[in-house]
Amino acid sequence: MGIFGRTNTGTPAAGTTTITPPAADLAALTGDYTIDPGHSTIGFVARHAMVTNVKGSFTDFEGTLHLDGSDPARSTASLDVRMDSVNTGSADRDGHLRSADFFRTDEFPAMTFRSTTVESLGGDGYRITGDLSILGTTRPVGIDLEFNGAAKDPFGNERVGFEGTSEILRSEFGLTWNAALETGGVLVSDRIKLNFDISAIRKTG
Repeated sequence: MGIFGRTNTGTPAAGTTTITPPAADLAALTGDYTIDPGHSTIGFVARHAMVTNVKGSFTDFEGTLHLDGSDPARSTASLDVRMDSVNTGSADRDGHLRSADFFRTDEFPAMTFRSTTVESLGGDGYRITGDLSILGTTRPVGIDLEFNGAAKDPFGNERVGFEGTSEILRSEFGLTWNAALETGGVLVSDRIKLNFDISAIRKTG
């Protein structure tokens, strides 16, 4: 993930506190982490009627990370998302998304991601590639990540945070429902943007 190779340059402004762990501390972050769903977001954006964006998220998910500070390529990630937890702010639209036109949640209750490779993009940037499974179809997907920091919270939990983005074509996963517009084009875009804002807690014991 993006926790590797993090640097801090420049002089802190007066009145501010900057924490820059030495390089050796990066190796100290090596370990297993559990994603904290209460402080994380798995979101998506779809183009609607060719003119605006509809944003949504999944509120029920779980995942784990293994971070390797000495060899980032050995880091891994796993994510399981309950598809019936979709929330776009509209009960009617959410019900449609759960139906046979889209997610078919009765038959395919989960969307999963299992990482296969991690590579450095320089600085705080990393790309994690893995297998994304939706509706029983599995395809490789790359997620560009940026490390947001590491800290100990008031309850003594050691946390790491990162955010990431990706894009998929929903038709490649069998999500093909659509409706033509009288003015041309379609109701729902094929290209879907995925957004990840993750806080993960280090496992103890």
